[in-house]
Amino acid sequence: MVLDVTGSPENNSASPATLAPTPTDDMLVRRYADFATLGEALDYAAQGVRGLNFHDARGNLARPYPFSELRADALEQAYRLIAAGVQPEDRIALIAETGAEFASLFFGVIYAGAWPVPLPLPTSFGGAQSYIDQLTVQLTSCDPTILIYPPEIGAMCAEAARARGVEGIDWSEFEQRPAAETLLPVAKTDDIAYLQYSSGSTRFPHGVAITHHALLNNLAAHSHGMHVGDGDRCVSWLPWYHDMGLVGCLLSVVANQVSTDYLKTEDFARRPLAWLDLISRNKGTTLSYSPTFGYDICSRRMSSQTKASDRFDLSRWRVAGNGADMIRPDVMQKFVDAFADAGFKASAFLPSYGLAEATLAVSIMPPGEGIRVELVEETQLSGGDVARADRPQRFRAIVNCGKPARDMEIQIREEDGTPLPEKAIGKVWCRGPSVMVGYFRDPESTAACLVDGWLDTGDMGYISEGYIYIVGRAKDMIIVNGKNHWPQDIEWAVEQLPGFKQGDIAAFAITTPGGEETPAVLVQCRTSDEFERVRLRDEIRERVRSVTGMNCVVELVPPRTLPRTSSGKLSRAKARNLYLNGEIKPYALAA
Repeated sequence: MVLDVTGSPENNSASPATLAPTPTDDMLVRRYADFATLGEALDYAAQGVRGLNFHDARGNLARPYPFSELRADALEQAYRLIAAGVQPEDRIALIAETGAEFASLFFGVIYAGAWPVPLPLPTSFGGAQSYIDQLTVQLTSCDPTILIYPPEIGAMCAEAARARGVEGIDWSEFEQRPAAETLLPVAKTDDIAYLQYSSGSTRFPHGVAITHHALLNNLAAHSHGMHVGDGDRCVSWLPWYHDMGLVGCLLSVVANQVSTDYLKTEDFARRPLAWLDLISRNKGTTLSYSPTFGYDICSRRMSSQTKASDRFDLSRWRVAGNGADMIRPDVMQKFVDAFADAGFKASAFLPSYGLAEATLAVSIMPPGEGIRVELVEETQLSGGDVARADRPQRFRAIVNCGKPARDMEIQIREEDGTPLPEKAIGKVWCRGPSVMVGYFRDPESTAACLVDGWLDTGDMGYISEGYIYIVGRAKDMIIVNGKNHWPQDIEWAVEQLPGFKQGDIAAFAITTPGGEETPAVLVQCRTSDEFERVRLRDEIRERVRSVTGMNCVVELVPPRTLPRTSSGKLSRAKARNLYLNGEIKPYALAA
């Protein structure tokens, strides 16, 4: 079946007539990641006609890339790497730009027996030097033989490579190197396949070591959990340097033979609705994932005067996956309200929970169940037993993140490791074949989170009727007077004020000159009127006090100041460090 790729109302220019996307359907019998190695998975997918499809900023098809072509290019890349002296288990650092070049290099490194290490592209925060410093730290951590990068950011990458004494080369130059056919090493299923840095890995990065067996076990769990079958097709804008983009929307679609259409992440950031345009035009699209903020920005971009059905057709979108950050039920409802008349069904939402240390998926909601929440009283969230008599009860809606992925076990434990019963909030631990073997060259950090095959995820949550509910990151918790508070509650309180939205606020704990812990709240402020800023600061302080009962330090900062991780999530830890170091400069307020 060849897809309809005609233009949308905003985008009337069709792809060149000579280009057609790879088909959704295939005569090749689908296998669900039941391979010994990732190389074997691509060998099999290449026997069919499905593949990857790369689209330009307007959503037009720029390059169809069948799995057969990907395999041929990857083998050539493997021969080049071996000719360059690359040995099995060498690390090859790759800047993970969405496109055929990175895909062929990643699989080429796999075929050569080395370990690909996807590294991020620059973000808008911090400028060139900040990116060079980040790359330098990650290169120090993974100790690669070569860094291969897109020519467009060659100067920054080359500088980071020089700083670490690593060979740096852009991929257009690398493809000019000889690629004489040679014998390739034979990978074993328990060999390490690649290193993955988590989205927050900046100052103290941890390279997560994932074996072929762990990867393929998790990829089989994806297809099982989402009921992937004939007729399914995927659209993605997620970055390939983040585990949800790399594992969920590149490696999984190869191992499960799913044709997929891509927008670059930067193109989505400029024109978010191009994502929904692509889903609408490609009538076979049934699968697409996003963190909460992706759904949020799309619903915000829709004009209240515009009918979604005039532009979009989302009726075939079967799995609207959600993960990678805290899932906000209010945001999900706004998306439904904005796009229901375009055929989007609330039951398509598929919450999930995962992390790089477990390859990706830990839990997946059964398809069709949608967003389900439980209301939890704040004293339970903060570890208390009784609500305060001087304040009314307050509740937070906690989203159901599904049931354990196939072959995965989840336990909730006390701080000392004692398992907790249902409904009790504690640290989330998981165990299964897809858990990492450890952090690369970091036995101390590995021992701190891996105990008897169980992984301490660092997250807090509880289990209810077999479903996992995630409350927040343990390290983000704010402890004041012995009581636990969640930064999300403080941020939510401020977001309810007019003019603020998710991502404008970062809450974290600081120590006052008197040695007391207190919350600090950084708020991106768009007004230039000094007296209005004073009013806003007082209003925010009072709002936080009324909702949480706490006094706090409120600082107003310029727009686009708060840092984000490589996957677009707010980084509270980095915001705190930058604030304490004086690198985030709040507005001076009128007396």
